[in-house]
Amino acid sequence: MISFKVDTIENMTKRVKWGVTAAILLLIAGMIAYPQIKTKLTASGKATEVVPAPGTSVRKQVLNINAEVLKFQSLTDKVISTGSIIPDEEVDLSFESSGKVVNIYFTEGTHVKAGDLLAKINDKPLQAQLRKLEAQIPLAKDRVYRQRTLLEKDAVSQEAYEQVTTEYEKLMADIDLVKANILQTELRAPFDGIIGLRSVSEGAYVSPTTFITKLTKISPLKIEFSIPENYATDVTDGTSIVFRLEDSNGKMRDYNAKVYAVESKVDMTTRTLKVRATYPNTNESIFPGRYTSVEITKREIKNALAIPSEALIPEMGKNVVYLYKGGVAEPAEVTIGLRTESRVQVLDGVQPGDTLITTGVMQLRTGMKVTIDNLY
Repeated sequence: MISFKVDTIENMTKRVKWGVTAAILLLIAGMIAYPQIKTKLTASGKATEVVPAPGTSVRKQVLNINAEVLKFQSLTDKVISTGSIIPDEEVDLSFESSGKVVNIYFTEGTHVKAGDLLAKINDKPLQAQLRKLEAQIPLAKDRVYRQRTLLEKDAVSQEAYEQVTTEYEKLMADIDLVKANILQTELRAPFDGIIGLRSVSEGAYVSPTTFITKLTKISPLKIEFSIPENYATDVTDGTSIVFRLEDSNGKMRDYNAKVYAVESKVDMTTRTLKVRATYPNTNESIFPGRYTSVEITKREIKNALAIPSEALIPEMGKNVVYLYKGGVAEPAEVTIGLRTESRVQVLDGVQPGDTLITTGVMQLRTGMKVTIDNLY
């Protein structure tokens, strides 16, 4: 029984060895034969290529494009920015001294003139002090007169005369000081404008830090915006701008203004220059605080031959466009001039009336068949 099992194991071992050997031999044979089989298959593939019959041609690709008929037009180079409407003048009003408010003379939201009395705080103690000092003036003047008369007769010394003169001058200085303090109890408009909403009532105690109201001058108005630093030389005092606002009907409306000031230093964070323009706002229809878009015309050419920027192909130091001629695309080298955000002026290389291909230009080749989908 044991002998039979040993024989069986030995027979199985021999069969496994023969199987492995056969597999290795087949692998080697396949590696030797593969190059020859590949060559035959390649040759067979070439032999089955379809060769066009004489007199026939393979159909070429046709590209669908949009085109534009060139014509003279106005070309404008603009700087576009955003800005804010700010008042010509604006100030937060407060008293220069402390005290109780006894009178408010203004009506909120109305126009006032420079110098108008707006409010008043209690000045009775100061008025009493002023009357007391002014009552001493006659006596002080009489003393000066008498001492001058005696000095002319050598009856008193120069020192005695100067002493009474100094006392008189001190009295007058004290009077001026009290009068100045009385003026500080008055709140007056520093310029013409519209008075805002008040934050105090009569009877309130106020100090120089107490906000009373705001005074705003909105005629004229200022438009504040920024421009990139490379446009610094294009915007100067007197430069015309157009700013755009939405009117009461929801439509955008253009307004003309003029630059009056340019910041002297470039902002190091944004690399821009702050600019201010002024708008008359005679009827005061525009209020400060609004957001606006701003356009500055750098240069305008009335009769320019201009093409879309996307139609221009920079190629080996040259500028090339493709024209539509007889159903095919033909290249043309052009010389360019003014460049704006969307269009480029062409000085030479094309003529008015030429049909310029404006789409798919990177796929075009000389003589390639094209079909126009849209002609502008």
